[in-house]
Amino acid sequence: MLKEILSVTGKPGLFKLVSQGKNMLIVESLIDGKRIPAYTKDKVVSLGDIAIFTETEEVPLGQVLESLKIKENGAICSVDSKADNDKLRKFMGEVLPEYDRDRVYPSDIRKLISWYNILINAQITEFVAEEKEETVAAE
Repeated sequence: MLKEILSVTGKPGLFKLVSQGKNMLIVESLIDGKRIPAYTKDKVVSLGDIAIFTETEEVPLGQVLESLKIKENGAICSVDSKADNDKLRKFMGEVLPEYDRDRVYPSDIRKLISWYNILINAQITEFVAEEKEETVAAE
């Protein structure tokens, strides 16, 4: 699900991939529903490709968002993204206790909270793809 949700550098909010042109993508804002082109010069990143640093590994953003959803019971985040740095770090420690405090900056936590709130407001609540077990019929 998060593979189709995009962050476009220089544009606020998150976008859903609608279509693909020759030298651009057509994306739709999750905030106001407006469609805009994202050109090849724009840095476009899929949320499915983002991970958060921990002490031992990188945790996919979907798993972090799922932990945040569980902590907040599926509601909007209780911590304001404009809170002070100490409050943000404490909150992140509750969501992902082993996050790397040296490489995950308060600005990253702010972005995580704002993205989570945008996704919840857009009724997007499935952050981790369910693994489907495929069974092969015996012949």
